[in-house]
Amino acid sequence: MSHEFKKWKYENELIQRFEDSIKMSKKIFFDLNVFELIVNYYIDTGKNKKALQAVTIAIEQYPFSTELITFKAQIFFNQKQFEKAINLLEELHQIHPTDTEILILLGSVYSASGELDVAITFYEKALKFSIKDNDEIYYNMGLIYQNQEKYNKAIKCYKKAIQENKNNEGAIYELAFCFDITGKLESSLEYYYKFIEEDPFCVSAWYNLGVVNNKLEKYTEAIHAYDYAIALDDTFASAWFNQGITYLNILEFSKARDNFWKTKEIEDPSSELYYYLGVAYEGLSQNELGLKYFMKATKLDPLYDEAWFGAGSCLEKMDKCYQALSFFTKAVKLDPQNAEYWKAVAQAEFNIGNNVSSLIAFEESACLNPHDKEIWLDWSYIYFESGEYDKAIEVLQNGIAEIKDEPDFLYRLAIYLIEGGEYKRALIFLESALVLDFEGHTVMFDFLKKPEMQKALFKIINQYKKNNNFNNLT
Repeated sequence: MSHEFKKWKYENELIQRFEDSIKMSKKIFFDLNVFELIVNYYIDTGKNKKALQAVTIAIEQYPFSTELITFKAQIFFNQKQFEKAINLLEELHQIHPTDTEILILLGSVYSASGELDVAITFYEKALKFSIKDNDEIYYNMGLIYQNQEKYNKAIKCYKKAIQENKNNEGAIYELAFCFDITGKLESSLEYYYKFIEEDPFCVSAWYNLGVVNNKLEKYTEAIHAYDYAIALDDTFASAWFNQGITYLNILEFSKARDNFWKTKEIEDPSSELYYYLGVAYEGLSQNELGLKYFMKATKLDPLYDEAWFGAGSCLEKMDKCYQALSFFTKAVKLDPQNAEYWKAVAQAEFNIGNNVSSLIAFEESACLNPHDKEIWLDWSYIYFESGEYDKAIEVLQNGIAEIKDEPDFLYRLAIYLIEGGEYKRALIFLESALVLDFEGHTVMFDFLKKPEMQKALFKIINQYKKNNNFNNLT
């Protein structure tokens, strides 16, 4: 019989004796260390009511035990009865002012109750007297500063936590977040590379290096870092998943898909994982599979607007416009401030012939994102197609007011003006467009189909190309 098994059997016998005494309302006496074992067992297993019952009985027998009173405060803390926990701990602190366990627990309770500055004070006191586990103290202080949006202070604390314990993964992860939010991602690379030089087998450091490089759009470096993290721990689901995201960023859809499938093998699928599987399959033009996984995402999370939108996008590519519209509309309801969703609704409405609804949706989209040129071009095209050239021109002029020197606008304006019979005005806009982007003129031949119009246009373009001075054409 192994030592561990004997220990387990002994502990279970004690727990059983204690619980039998409670059932029979029989008073039972244990040594202090036995009570501590019983109470600690209940705390560790999350049985706070039983833990409180046990510690109350224990304190009746050992009223001056600091350990038992600390346990009771911990139980109150676990039950979110912060005031009771603080009262007990403050009394103990008066008796044992240098006890680091009490100081740390006071810091934790005050932090949880929202008194963050008081919590910092107790953590700082704990650091004065603590000779071990300082990394957790620094880590907890970092979390408080981060909560207060004092990110530079949080960064200092997380770095100190890592200096104390290079395996404090929480500090490594949170440090990456603070670097990101303070715009120090570039400088953080040096920190992580130096860290890896000292400890090349730190999985979380390689992982965060991948995260940082991905955010900096250094995708090759990100993939390389994730490869190392996976090599050190091939069950690291987050590394597989985030590497998949990086592959999506460089349009390597098949590799992204494989990474997401590997993630699914390691951990239970989430709505986010299903969503990105949908993105990968859509990128591979496997729209039915894309739709399948987008729908799986919405089943796990009905409020996942990106997944509803993705499903609509797949349906649109499958020429199922009515169904696509339904999904785009769902996405808009979940996030009415998303210009991309409104643009998709507008296009879907146009595809099924609902021009009025399409115009309304395009207007909403333009209000939300006036710097998206495709919105203005597509919106104006509806008027152009229906022969309302003045309105088409008006929309584009509004677009020009938002986006200056956009040659696509100028070429399209020239087209609309020509169709509307305003040839002199059209030539002015055509000249400006040719100056900004000569090669862009080919779009005009797609719109102006009449042979005589194409012949005249061809002559004008050739003359401009020859002279490189539109004013000499007259």
